[in-house]
Amino acid sequence: MSRADRRIERLEARVAALLAEVERLRKLEARVEELERENAELKEKLGKSSRNSSKPPSSDSPKAKAERRAKKPTGRRPGGQPGHRRHERCEVAPEKVTRRVPLIPKQCEKCAAKLTGTDPDPRRHYVFELPKVEPYVTEFSRHALECTQPGCGHLTRAPLPAGVPTRIFGPSVAAFTSYFMGVHKLGKRGAAEALHDLYGLPISVGAVVDCQQETSAALAVPYEEIVAHAQAAPVKNADETSWVEGKGKKAKAWLWTLVTATAVVFMITKSRGADAAIKLLLNGKTRIGELAFGVLGTDRHGAYNFWPLQFHQFCWSHLRRDFTAISERSGASAQLGLKLVEETDRMFAWWHRVRDGTLTRARFQIFMRPLRKRVEALLLEGTALSDKKTARTCAKLLKAKEAMWTFVDIEGVEPTNNAAERAVRHPVIYRKLSGGTKSVAGSRFVERILTAHATLRLQGRPILPFLQAACEARLNRSAPPSLLPMAPSKAIKPLRMAA
Repeated sequence: MSRADRRIERLEARVAALLAEVERLRKLEARVEELERENAELKEKLGKSSRNSSKPPSSDSPKAKAERRAKKPTGRRPGGQPGHRRHERCEVAPEKVTRRVPLIPKQCEKCAAKLTGTDPDPRRHYVFELPKVEPYVTEFSRHALECTQPGCGHLTRAPLPAGVPTRIFGPSVAAFTSYFMGVHKLGKRGAAEALHDLYGLPISVGAVVDCQQETSAALAVPYEEIVAHAQAAPVKNADETSWVEGKGKKAKAWLWTLVTATAVVFMITKSRGADAAIKLLLNGKTRIGELAFGVLGTDRHGAYNFWPLQFHQFCWSHLRRDFTAISERSGASAQLGLKLVEETDRMFAWWHRVRDGTLTRARFQIFMRPLRKRVEALLLEGTALSDKKTARTCAKLLKAKEAMWTFVDIEGVEPTNNAAERAVRHPVIYRKLSGGTKSVAGSRFVERILTAHATLRLQGRPILPFLQAACEARLNRSAPPSLLPMAPSKAIKPLRMAA
C-alpha cells in the first residue's frame, strides 16, 4: 500500500470518527431537549394551584395558600363601610313576649332623691331562652273483639285511623331526622344522638335510616317538579364534582348541579359524560337543536359540548386560570399569557362597574368590541407558537370562541360559573364528612334533600316546615308542598341574541 493510500485511509477513519461524534452529539442534544421539555412539564405540574388550574383551593400548598391570602391593602378600616345599611335587632311583637319584668328606678343615681312615676317609652332589653321540648306520645289502643255469631268466632282488631303511621315515628320525626342529616351534615348516629339530647327521643340508627327513606319518598314529586322548572329556565349554570356511591372500585360517582335564579338541583350519577349532562339538562331527551331553553354557563367540561355555542357561556374565571398557566411558561407563551390576563382583568373591571351600576350595559358592549378582537387575535397568534400546550389551548378556544362572549350579547348572563361552583360546596363537605352514599336509595335521598335545602334557602323559605309538610302529605296521600317559587307559568320562550 502506497503512502497516499495510507493517508486516505487515515482521513476516512477520521471522518468516520467525526461523523460518529456528530451523531452522538445530535442524540445528546435531542436528549437535552427532551429533558428540558420534561423538566418544564414537571415544573408546571408542581406549580399548579387553584390560581392557574381547575384544582380546588383545598389542594393548594401552604405557599400557594399564603399567596392567595396576601391581598393588597385597600386603606379602608375594618367593619361596615360608609353607606352600608345598618342591621339592628328588631323589636319583638308584644304577643311574642312570654314574660315582662318592669324595672323602675326608686331613687336618683346622682343625688339619691326619691323618684316617682313611670316611663312612657322604656328601653326594652330582650333575653331569649329555649324551652324544654319533649316529644308528644299518642297511644292508640287497638281493641280486638271476637264475633259472637254462631259458627263465626272471628277475632277483629280495630284498624288505625287514616293519617296514623304504621311506624312508631311520625312525620315530624322523619322531617327533623332528615333536617339534621341533609342540612347540618350529621351522620346517622349523630342524628340519633341529636334527637335524644334535644328532645329525649329514643331512636335507633335503623329507625334513622327508615326516617331518611320516608323523607326521600316524600320529596320525590317536589324534586321532579323543580328539576323540570330548572331545565326550562332562561339562564342556568351547571357543574359537577366527584362523589362516592357504594364500595370498592365501582364506588366512583359524580354529583351534578343545575343552578338558576330560583332553583338549585342536584343529581348523582355513575357517569361524568354527555349522557349524564343530557339527563341533568334535558331529562335524558335527545340532543337539542339550534334553539335551546336558555343560556348555559359551564367550566368548558366536554360533557356540555352538545349545547349550542350561541347559547353557551364559558366561565371566564376558568379562562383566566388557563391564561395564567400560559403566562407562567417560558418564551413567547409567557408574553402571550400576560397579555391575555391583562385583557381578562380589564374585562372584569368593566363588568364589575356594570354590576355596580356605574357603567351602562350599552357602553360596556361598545368597550367590549375592541377587547374581543384583541383577545381573538392573541389566541390566533398562540396557535402558531412552538409550545404545543399553548397552541392546543388557543386552538380549542378559537374553535368555540362564540361561547366566550354570550354574556356580552345576552342580558342576565354572568361571565363566570361561580353560581354553580358555590352550590357544590355544601355537597362536597357532606361527602367528606359522610364518605358518600352506600346505595342508590341513599343517593336519591341526598339528591332530594340537598335540592330542597339549597332551593328553599335561595328563595328565602324555611326548610324544616317544608320537610314536615311533605312527610305529612305522604302519610295523608295528599298533594305535597311545592319547591317552585310561584305557580307554574307559561312555557319559557328561547332567548334572543342581541343585535
